[in-house]
Amino acid sequence: MALLLDAGGLIGYDRRSTTVIAFIETAQRRQVPIRTTSGVVAQVWRNEADQARLARLLRGVDEQEITVARSRSIGRLLAASATADVIDASLIDIALDGDEILTSDPGDISNLAVAARKRLVIIAL
Repeated sequence: MALLLDAGGLIGYDRRSTTVIAFIETAQRRQVPIRTTSGVVAQVWRNEADQARLARLLRGVDEQEITVARSRSIGRLLAASATADVIDASLIDIALDGDEILTSDPGDISNLAVAARKRLVIIAL
């Protein structure tokens, strides 16, 4: 099991959301991997000087690249789900059954998880 963060999760941490912080601290304490994708980081990253808190968190997050092979997989997932959000799909693409996803977009994430036939725990923020 891993904890996956979408843009809402990263923004929540940066803005000191007690809910997001609690999930991340619990994962760290239990040595549960925390993951996201480079696309998710690109959605939220603006300026390291203004996002020092987020920068510190990201040093301990497994940030998965959107590779050539992964981009094809994401495209197939978008077709299967009849959706268009590449970044949300990139998160589902790296997810494994049993992973938890902190998301501000539970509807789209759920739809993508169903299309990918992955059993995930989706936690709405």
